[in-house]
Amino acid sequence: MSAPDSSAAFATPQNQPIVVRARDDPVEVLNFGPITGRILEDGSRTENRLATIHFTLAPSATGPPALWHEMHDETILVLSGTLRFRLAGGRTLDCVKGDYVVFPPRTPATFENPSGEEEAVFVNTFTPAYYVGYFRLLAKLAAEGVEMTPRVYEMAMARYATVAAQGI
Repeated sequence: MSAPDSSAAFATPQNQPIVVRARDDPVEVLNFGPITGRILEDGSRTENRLATIHFTLAPSATGPPALWHEMHDETILVLSGTLRFRLAGGRTLDCVKGDYVVFPPRTPATFENPSGEEEAVFVNTFTPAYYVGYFRLLAKLAAEGVEMTPRVYEMAMARYATVAAQGI
């Protein structure tokens, strides 16, 4: 008795790579305060498994209030400048070009640009991808002139399984 033909199970998929060309492709741009984000992948082409945003943080700018994610992983690759992370226990972590940081769920942190002269540029990924909606909401609120108080941030975070971190 021979085994059934299972070649279909090993067929090469016909998916194609997703390419976002820096000079050619229009991307969604988000602006909120001193932060500009270019959405490279919002999850719509990855079945919401992955989102990627290219961020620029102005000199001397701070990011959102300290937070932690309940259910998604986040990575950051610094492309230029310095990105300072504030972490639990009063620790700080300065990252420069080429440094890569992974934040598993329940890792409290926030970030800032310690340089008064140079932008901090980084690529941020989220899995699953739905967290990109948090940044879209922040940009919408900023465009409407809403003052970005800690309470406004907390309300936005709550919609995306993210919690304000205390003591950071």
